[in-house]
Amino acid sequence: MSKILVVDDNAELADNICQWLQMEKHSVDHCSDGQAALEYLNTYEYDMIILDWAMPKIPGIEVLKQYRSTGGKTPVLMLTGRRTLDDKEMGLDAGADDYLTKPFEMRELSARVRALTRRAQAQASSSLSMGDLVLDRESRRVTKAGKELRLMPKDFAILDLLMSYPNKVFSAEALIERLWSSDSDASSEVVRKHINRIRTQIDTEGRSSFIRTVHGVGYSFEKPE
Repeated sequence: MSKILVVDDNAELADNICQWLQMEKHSVDHCSDGQAALEYLNTYEYDMIILDWAMPKIPGIEVLKQYRSTGGKTPVLMLTGRRTLDDKEMGLDAGADDYLTKPFEMRELSARVRALTRRAQAQASSSLSMGDLVLDRESRRVTKAGKELRLMPKDFAILDLLMSYPNKVFSAEALIERLWSSDSDASSEVVRKHINRIRTQIDTEGRSSFIRTVHGVGYSFEKPE
């Protein structure tokens, strides 16, 4: 599961994209103009950005240039009705990672999203491990002592984030901001329930948990004593 920002002023198309991505278990935010897009990108972290070229206030190509100029590294899939090689070259030179011409099939959008996600993950690491616990991002499998565990998509996303930053403490609010859409009504109690469900899967009876609760602060992933 990835957290994706969709930026498109075509309400019908944007709604179709968001519904399709949510059906594929992604967390999705949507905004309809370039100024709002920059505000979202300054506030939240995303795994991918789907960005329309032609938009009100600030065109998508300018949003992309500004985002890259400030060090933004999230993969960007540019959507546009422009078909010439010069336009495509302009988009890629501005920092787009891929380019999809309208109209398009949602299955093709999914394939582009998967390809960019795999590429970004490969640049990091395809798997994470701590002791006998292994999380494989490519296959989306978690194993403990060689036995596959059954984690819900959101539980997998939480575990992936915590394992990516061992010993770093994440507040419930930080986890919600990173892994839920901005209009979600998720609460610290919801996060606590997810953490407890993950613990029942990954922990060993009689040993301290992989996930430590820092009371009044949040949660961190640590090797059990």
